Amino acid sequence: MFDGLKKKLNSFREDVEETAEEKAEAEGVEAADAETDAVDADAAETAEPADASAESVADTETNDAVENGATETSDPVRTSARGAEADTVAEATETAEPDESAPSAQAVAAEADAAEADAAEAVADETAESSPEPVPDESVDEQEEERSGPGRLKRAAAFATGRIIIEEEDLEQPLWELEMALLQSDVEMGVAEQMLDTIREKMLGTTRKQVQTTAQLVEEALHDALLDVISVGQFDFDQRIAEADKPVTIIFTGVNGVGKTTSIAKLSEYFEKQGYSTVLANGDTYRAGANEQIRKHAENLDRKLIAHEQGGDPAAVIYDGVEYAEAHDIDIVLGDTAGRLHTSNDLMAQLEKIDRVVGPDMTLFVDEAVAGQDAVQRAKKFDETAEIDGAILTKADADSSGGAAISIAYVTGKPILFLGTGQEYDDIERFIPEELVASLLEDEE
Repeated sequence: MFDGLKKKLNSFREDVEETAEEKAEAEGVEAADAETDAVDADAAETAEPADASAESVADTETNDAVENGATETSDPVRTSARGAEADTVAEATETAEPDESAPSAQAVAAEADAAEADAAEAVADETAESSPEPVPDESVDEQEEERSGPGRLKRAAAFATGRIIIEEEDLEQPLWELEMALLQSDVEMGVAEQMLDTIREKMLGTTRKQVQTTAQLVEEALHDALLDVISVGQFDFDQRIAEADKPVTIIFTGVNGVGKTTSIAKLSEYFEKQGYSTVLANGDTYRAGANEQIRKHAENLDRKLIAHEQGGDPAAVIYDGVEYAEAHDIDIVLGDTAGRLHTSNDLMAQLEKIDRVVGPDMTLFVDEAVAGQDAVQRAKKFDETAEIDGAILTKADADSSGGAAISIAYVTGKPILFLGTGQEYDDIERFIPEELVASLLEDEE
C-alpha cells in the first residue's frame, strides 16, 4: 500500500544523504587547510623577532651614516673653501649694474613656478571629478570571507568537532525533486508546500553529529512533516462511539461507485465485533437496484434493513431507521445515501435535508484512495455542504500513490478514519497516522 510514495520518500532521503556526505568530504579538506593556515600563521609570528632585529641593525647603520655626515660637514677645510666661493659670487654681483626695467631672474622663475603649480592643480581637480572614489565590492568581500574568513572557519570547526552544518544549498535540489514527487503522487499542492516548509524548518541551520547518519536526520524531518498533515483533526473514533448516547446515527456520503454501500456493511461487521448492534437504512432511493445491493449485504451479515420504494424521501427512510433503533434498543444506525456528484445542486440539497431532519451524530465521506486529487476536491466540497466528520478511503490496498490519504485531512480539517483494504467484510482498518508514517518511512527490502 502506497509503495510508490514510499519509494519517492526514500529517494529523497538518499539524495540528501549523498549531498551531505559529499559536503562532509569537502569540509574535511577545508578543515585540513584551516589547520595548515593556522600552522603558517604561527610560523609567521615566530619569525617576527628576527625581522625586528634586522630592522634594528638597519636603523643603527642609518644613524651612524647621519652622524658621519654631520662630522664631515663640520670639517674646517671644507668650510673655508665654501666661504671663499661665496665671497667671489658676492663681488661679481656688486660689480654688475642692475637693469631696473627688466624683471629679475628670481621673479621670472617664481612666476613660472606659480603657473606650473596652477596647471598641475587644475589637472588634479579634473581627474578627481572624472574618477569617483572606488566602491568596495561587497559580494567579492563576502566570497573571499566565505573562502577564507569566519564562514570557512565555522564549517571547519564544526567538522573538527564532529558536526556538519546543513545549509540551504544542501537541500535545494532534493527538496525540489521531493515536491515534484509529491505532486506526481497526487498530493495536493498546499499539502506538499506545507511538508516542504516543515522539512526546511527542521533541518536548515542545524548540525548533525557524524555518528548520526543524514538518513536518520531526514527521516525525523519527514516523519514530522507527514504526521503534521495526516493527523489533522484526528480523534478517538471508538471512544466517541462508546461515549455517545444510543442509538448513534452515522450517515455515509460520496459519489457513485466508490464502495460506499460495501463500506457500510464492513462498518456493521466492525461494530458487531465490538459488541454493538446495528441496523441498516437505505437512503439511496434514486438508483435502481440500490435496495437489492444493500439488502444482499444485510442478508449476508444477518442485519435488519429499513428501506422504502424507489423514489421515496431519503430523509424519511433514515428517520425510520432511527425510530426502529430506538424501539428495538439498537446501538447504531448506518444510513446510506444516493451517490452524489458534488456538482449536482439537487442531490446536494437533499443531503442538506437529511442533515436537518435526522441530525446525524456523524457524517462520513467515502471515496477511493486511487482517486487522488479528485477525492481530495470532492471531500472538500462535501464538507462545505454537509460538514463531514471524517473519511473512509476504499481500495487503499490498490493505491500506490497515497496522495489522497496524505491530503484529505489537511484540506478538510477532518480526519481519515478507516481504510478499505479488500472485498471481504473484515477488510477494513482503523486509520492510525503514526502507523502509516512508520510504514512509509521504513527501509525498503
